[in-house]
Amino acid sequence: MTRAQWKTVILASLGGSLEFYDFIIYGVFAQCIAAAFFPATDRLVSLILVFSVFGVGYLARPVGGIVLSHFGDKYGRRKVFIGSLLVISVSTFCIGLLPSYAAWGVFAPMALVALRLIQGFCLGGELPGAITYAVEAAPQHAGFTCSVVFCFANGGVILATVTNLVLASWLTPPDMAAWGWRLGFFLGGVSGLISFRLQQSLEESPEFAQLKRHASRRPLGEVLADYRMPLIFAISTSAVVGCFNGLLIAHMPAYLTRVLHYDARSVSFAQNLCLGVECLGMIAAGWLSDRVPRRRILRLGALLLLTGAYPFYAVLGTGTASLLTLFSFAGAAAAFANGTFASIMADLFPARVRFSGVALAFNISFTVFSGMAPLVATSLVKNTGWAGAPSLLMMACAALSLAASVALPKFEGQAILRAAVSE
Repeated sequence: MTRAQWKTVILASLGGSLEFYDFIIYGVFAQCIAAAFFPATDRLVSLILVFSVFGVGYLARPVGGIVLSHFGDKYGRRKVFIGSLLVISVSTFCIGLLPSYAAWGVFAPMALVALRLIQGFCLGGELPGAITYAVEAAPQHAGFTCSVVFCFANGGVILATVTNLVLASWLTPPDMAAWGWRLGFFLGGVSGLISFRLQQSLEESPEFAQLKRHASRRPLGEVLADYRMPLIFAISTSAVVGCFNGLLIAHMPAYLTRVLHYDARSVSFAQNLCLGVECLGMIAAGWLSDRVPRRRILRLGALLLLTGAYPFYAVLGTGTASLLTLFSFAGAAAAFANGTFASIMADLFPARVRFSGVALAFNISFTVFSGMAPLVATSLVKNTGWAGAPSLLMMACAALSLAASVALPKFEGQAILRAAVSE
């Protein structure tokens, strides 16, 4: 890879990292937000409400992805990518400023929902834009560059959980519940603005620059008319990744501390270790996917998560499990799918409509399988009374991705390969 290629990939990945932090920090501070905006006598009911708002943010992603990717495919990736970064950073900062339910009454959760909708709308174009930038900057190394993007995204999640851990260590529980959680949102907003400044030097995607005069006038319509099957495959193959991320990042902290009564610090360490192991595994899987068929690597990850979900939750349910050991294995298993799904998705669409295809597939998949995962998992626990019920959700999504990986079309690799040859 050339220096210019590395620069594009790193800047795109940095934006994805900070945007992931801004969006995920909500899940990390779910307990504090539930107390501030959704006071209830039943802790599970309060969590269901706060996770419902988490899901609302995801519901805005497909709309944002459609709108932003339309302009990205028609006028260029750069302005859309950078602009969405600015808006989501400001929205994150504003969440930190919101008065609580005690001060504003019903208007407080209404304002929270509005800001989450704005965040979700902009994130709908942010990560798909980063994926598009990565594969078009270095098509010969598409698998590796996409794994770098999501390694950085995991870094944003680690930063969010470390922020939570540091604040919990410095502040008393009453101070954390009253105002300490807001510092995490302020940090995200400021970090996003710094990233926005750095990305001013980001250049337009080389592939788009070549086809700019022949850019699609109706990219979404073209995707729906000519690439329906690739769209279905892209959504299905990413189901396992969406569900795993939704459960690990947004559901696990509250689930382990409030339902299974694990120590909050131990949970944070285990979650960060899982993400760290996953990052290393994703880089290896991405590198390998440029040399062997990507669908086989994703298939292995889906199979491991399908067979491992039930034992994982069964051991957690004992209340005495070694979280570091369990989460290390989980991160290693998930890395095979997380390190390959994005390059598989991008490879199913040509550059002419790639931003729109990736955005539509990515956002539908993550809205359904990631955004709803915490709510569905919490509801399953409440309605069944079985602490291991979330394993059923993980197994179902893994089975879907496994089936899709087996049925992936034979032309996998051709769209990116043609770009590499033409370069």
